[in-house]
Amino acid sequence: MNTDTNNLISHLQECITAERKHLLEDKILERTRSITIVLENIFQARNISASMRSADCFGVQDVHIIENDNKFEDDTEVSLGASKWITVNKFNQKKNNTIDAITSLKSEGYKIIACTPHKPEITLEEIDLNNKVALIFGTEVRGISAQALNMADYKMSIPMYGFTESLNISVSVSICLQHLTTQLRKGDKKWQLNDVAQNEVLLQWLMNSIKSSKQIAEAFRKTHKRK
Repeated sequence: MNTDTNNLISHLQECITAERKHLLEDKILERTRSITIVLENIFQARNISASMRSADCFGVQDVHIIENDNKFEDDTEVSLGASKWITVNKFNQKKNNTIDAITSLKSEGYKIIACTPHKPEITLEEIDLNNKVALIFGTEVRGISAQALNMADYKMSIPMYGFTESLNISVSVSICLQHLTTQLRKGDKKWQLNDVAQNEVLLQWLMNSIKSSKQIAEAFRKTHKRK
């Protein structure tokens, strides 16, 4: 990230307390993009919002939302402001956006893991975290689309021992992220964001949490440009 952006981060940090500054600096060290989640065509906003909240809680920076038939609106009473701290990537430009989302993630080196109770190839415990992984969760009624299942590298299930076939989507997300991020932190793989990504996310956090941040940043850039 360039010097101008670093200077902007330093300038915005002057607008927050020292305690807040240290908190953001501590939290950025716990963020990862080694694991991400993809929510395909979910129609209940509370399920997406709860999943976003889980992503933030477990230090997963990115959430990908595929909007084919259903448009997402954050349920803030459920997400509790998680959208300020995570990076939400929406795929909604076409009638069917699943191909674009999965193709994009594969180009970034992610293994695509389709979460489904039907004919799974691996269980949650068998996911290889030596690779970056993107977990796809499907709509409440139909589950993951056939298209996503066909493009996935693996089909995965959460082991269950009762009569009910599946868990609520947001519960599934939370269980998967808790398990995988715990395993990731126990391993030898470098999972933290690199320096450029840390600055990118830190700037996002500052912009999202400081009142009138856009005006402050604009005034700083104008002044800095004249020097």
